[in-house]
Amino acid sequence: MNNINELLDILEDTYPDAKCELNFTSPFELLVATILSAQCTDVVVNKVTNELYKKYNTPKDFINLSVEQIENEIKKCGLYKTKAKKIKETARILYSEFDSEVPNNMDDLTKLPGVGRKTANVVLSNAFGVDAMAVDTHVFRVSNRLGIVNEKTPEKTEFALMNAIPKNRWSHSHHLFIFHGRRTCKSRKPECSICTVKEFCKFYKNNLEELC
Repeated sequence: MNNINELLDILEDTYPDAKCELNFTSPFELLVATILSAQCTDVVVNKVTNELYKKYNTPKDFINLSVEQIENEIKKCGLYKTKAKKIKETARILYSEFDSEVPNNMDDLTKLPGVGRKTANVVLSNAFGVDAMAVDTHVFRVSNRLGIVNEKTPEKTEFALMNAIPKNRWSHSHHLFIFHGRRTCKSRKPECSICTVKEFCKFYKNNLEELC
């Protein structure tokens, strides 16, 4: 897409408040929140972590908890049994191997339980200010619908977006696509009639007769 900067400029005007919606005060808090956000809304995660972090917000805190105790704290997030195990093991590794500091590079982050490229990129961009392109379900859907990329998997989409978008816009583009996906380009019923970037959109052009 040759006019990617124009498209991103319009999305910035449309969503001037686009940012990470997970609440955190440290890289570790963001890491835990991002693990919890799998198949769960940011609103629910924030409600859970608002109470959780008042009591436990360091790797050592979580090491001292049993898996069952962590489960009880995060039940509302769904998949809580799996997430509790991953959080406890991640805390143990950070405490024993990284002096309780969250690493600021992809290789070390993705070695942690429950941390794939998407989670690592969220932490890198929002906690450390690294240019990164995190691809969640919204970013995957929106970027492929628009025709910025044409990929079948989130990982291929990530690398294709990194080629299509200027590096200094990677991190903010991630938030713009998420906001657009949540507010306009919804999964089942995209609201094309109010979309500010439909003139660029491959999906809109391909479905114009049906949408009108």
